[in-house]
Amino acid sequence: MYCGTDGIINFSFRLYPGAIGQTEVIDFLKALVRRIDQPLLIVWDRLPANRGRLVREFVELSEGHIVTEYLPAYAPELNPVEYIWAYRKQHELPNVCPKDYGELSRRARRALRRMQRKPRLLRAFWKQSSRCFD
Repeated sequence: MYCGTDGIINFSFRLYPGAIGQTEVIDFLKALVRRIDQPLLIVWDRLPANRGRLVREFVELSEGHIVTEYLPAYAPELNPVEYIWAYRKQHELPNVCPKDYGELSRRARRALRRMQRKPRLLRAFWKQSSRCFD
């Protein structure tokens, strides 16, 4: 989730089959760098893949284009992305029983794209997580 210099809040996503590892994190960071041509401050949770050696080296090689900060451990209420996932599970895809990964991926992508077109909802998620810093 990000707030652009124009004040518009949005988010980028990528779905991967299986567990997220360092390779997937680096792939996603590369996509963000291509899409957003300004310095990036990545605030993420303490997923082991986010803290791995390969990811740290990739960030260091960005020469300051990517800066990272970690959320405190056990603090999902500070992460606006957690609100996106909760909304998606409760409102966009409740009781979905896909036949396979392909169907799950298609439905999830559609739901996430619909959410990208709801700026008021995204702003609410951003504000909810920010309240914890007040």
